[in-house]
Amino acid sequence: MQKRSLPDARSKASALGIPYAFSTTDDLVRCEEVDAVFIVSANSAHCPETISAARAGKHVLVEKPMALNIAEAESMVQECDSNHVKLMVGQVVRFSPVVHEIRKLIQSGGLGRIVSARADYIYDARLTHRTWLYDRVVAGGGPIFDIGIHCLDTLCYVLDDTVASVRSQLSPQPTRTTTERSAVLSLLLSKGTVASITCSFEAPVRQNIIEIVGTEGSAMVQDFTQGSRNLTLQIGRRIDGTRLASEQREIDVPNMYVEEVTAFSRCILEGLESPVPGIVGVRHQEVLDLSLTGGGILKYGKDA
Repeated sequence: MQKRSLPDARSKASALGIPYAFSTTDDLVRCEEVDAVFIVSANSAHCPETISAARAGKHVLVEKPMALNIAEAESMVQECDSNHVKLMVGQVVRFSPVVHEIRKLIQSGGLGRIVSARADYIYDARLTHRTWLYDRVVAGGGPIFDIGIHCLDTLCYVLDDTVASVRSQLSPQPTRTTTERSAVLSLLLSKGTVASITCSFEAPVRQNIIEIVGTEGSAMVQDFTQGSRNLTLQIGRRIDGTRLASEQREIDVPNMYVEEVTAFSRCILEGLESPVPGIVGVRHQEVLDLSLTGGGILKYGKDA
């Protein structure tokens, strides 16, 4: 990982009109002018930095994946609860209007009973500046932790469901020091829906898609993780069992990071519940952990 430099921090702060600069997390959270932090560091730093912030009384928005493992995730929730600070997991895709539209379609019954779902995300990780991405000690996992988590959270959010069990195929098998580079996850959700996730670092181009299939219709959108653009939601309605009536909805998606930080700020200023509470991160972390070892049945239930 790149070492933090106080001169570099001061230079960037000055360029952006920010009055403070720090070289350590502890220095930052000790500053009385800081009310909350957005942790976007490498995955291995999420837990210690969250705990440091919580003990200093700072609210925490922490990027996905929440932690390296479920033990870390649980400790982060406990520390934030004990110190009475808000904890939000950075699942930015939840703030996409096209994702909200799919969720509403499902909740309205317009697609019937949901029988299957898939979310796929692939990209060329050779282009990333994150040199630690294949280092399991720092990253925790490969594409499952980095982009599969977007697929996992979006599926659970639109379906308003949790994962009951997971099975996985990884290539290559991760070691103590290296991550997988491609993976396929097979999920059984608590309400009976079967779902799949395909994610990979080894692709010629960035692509992602989500598709939901019900007994009465389907919904699909490409680039569902992307913001600041117009996306096309494709909806199919059952006619006679052999044909679908097609509909397309053009949906403008804003900068989702702005929406995410705004929602986090509101939950602090107005005393609201966290939009993506720590328990969500813990449940997802259990799925990630099990996926690295082939899968299993989850211990965390819907009301855990």
